[in-house]
Amino acid sequence: MGDLGGGLAIREKAIALVKDAVDKDKSADYPAAFKLYMSALDHFTIYLKYEKNPMMQQTVKAKFMEYLERAEELKKLIDSDAATSRANPVNSPDSALRAKPGGKNGANGKGDDDGESAKMKSQLGGAIVTEKPDVKWDDVAGLEQAKAALKEAVIMPVKFPQFFTGKRKAWSGFLLYGPPGTGKSYLAKAVATEADSTFFSISSSDLVSKWMGESEKLVNNLFTLARERAPSIIFIDEIDALCGARGEGGESEASRRIKTEILVQMQGVGASDSGRVLVLAATNTPYQLDQAVRRRFDKRIYIPLPDDAARAHMFKVHLGDTPHDLVQADFDQLGAQAEGFSGSDIDHVVKDVLYEPVRKTQEATHFKTVPQPDGTEHYVPCSPGDPAAWPCTLETLADKGYASQVHPPKITKNDFVKVLLKARPTVAKADLEVHERFTAEFGEEG
Repeated sequence: MGDLGGGLAIREKAIALVKDAVDKDKSADYPAAFKLYMSALDHFTIYLKYEKNPMMQQTVKAKFMEYLERAEELKKLIDSDAATSRANPVNSPDSALRAKPGGKNGANGKGDDDGESAKMKSQLGGAIVTEKPDVKWDDVAGLEQAKAALKEAVIMPVKFPQFFTGKRKAWSGFLLYGPPGTGKSYLAKAVATEADSTFFSISSSDLVSKWMGESEKLVNNLFTLARERAPSIIFIDEIDALCGARGEGGESEASRRIKTEILVQMQGVGASDSGRVLVLAATNTPYQLDQAVRRRFDKRIYIPLPDDAARAHMFKVHLGDTPHDLVQADFDQLGAQAEGFSGSDIDHVVKDVLYEPVRKTQEATHFKTVPQPDGTEHYVPCSPGDPAAWPCTLETLADKGYASQVHPPKITKNDFVKVLLKARPTVAKADLEVHERFTAEFGEEG
């Protein structure tokens, strides 16, 4: 009974706060009304944790949404009034806000809408990739079919618009799916680098707002901005976070609204007057994607785990220009040895390998002197059996002031073998089976 009594007391307090908020609202004291509404909403949130009656929960939630919507309207009115005051410090009494609950500021609210739209577009400006990531098509190992399809969708319509006339339309939606770490986002970086288009990189946090109704407006403004800057590409990473299957237990009203707006906007992307806008999305969980959203994507390409040749290429690319003594045959052998590894797994392996020469230098008991072309000398760790070896440690060289002359040895194939012995792939066979089943039902191989 103690919990129930506490819940009832909180509900009564919330109702009292709402009454005070409505009184302040009617008297046009909007800042005070806003604070009271927000305080009431906090109390209602706590009360709902106590209430077990489904009918009462539904009634309270309906009122909660009503008060939240009014609080959001007041927040916009307050922000608009503050902006006006800053722009015009001397205001006549007639310029004060006189909006009634549920009403608009001004004759039709258009000025506020335009200002709000400009503000949201300014927020989305940060999503525009202005500096190209410098990832070329050739940097992406394997995935030849996926690259060819993306070139067809991204490059051709911009360079050769005359090709796409009559019934031949450019692709408007492109979904990349597959296990984590297989290079979906890396492919998107290649698109951003190679495409002569405005590139928007979007995550769920860019489009989700705590204010009701604002998330849908952000989605609307994103697509409007993309059309204004066409040809453009909207890349949405982990789209399942925004467009999960409808009817799931954890889905909120806000999530449904965002999803509906994305569906409406993607439907409009294919219109003749929408400009050239391509929606490129990536997901690790394609089955969790809402089926209506899934249908909006013309192309659904599976990005699988890399094959032997692709893994060999990844080892070589990630190693880059770090001093090493490996030849192509060594990379080919490593690629075959790392079966089941994703691109991300290989990246982690190489990062570990890059530290092997540093570890050898720290643990070394002997060094040798290696003359350099400029007349200087490098001290490099070596085995005690090396003919040029002399006993010393890294700490001793540093204490004697020779720290800048110490250099780690080149990376060897054995360094890779050592790290691969303890490394494990992160993608389970069950995950692969899920993606392969989805490909058989809805997608195509990349």
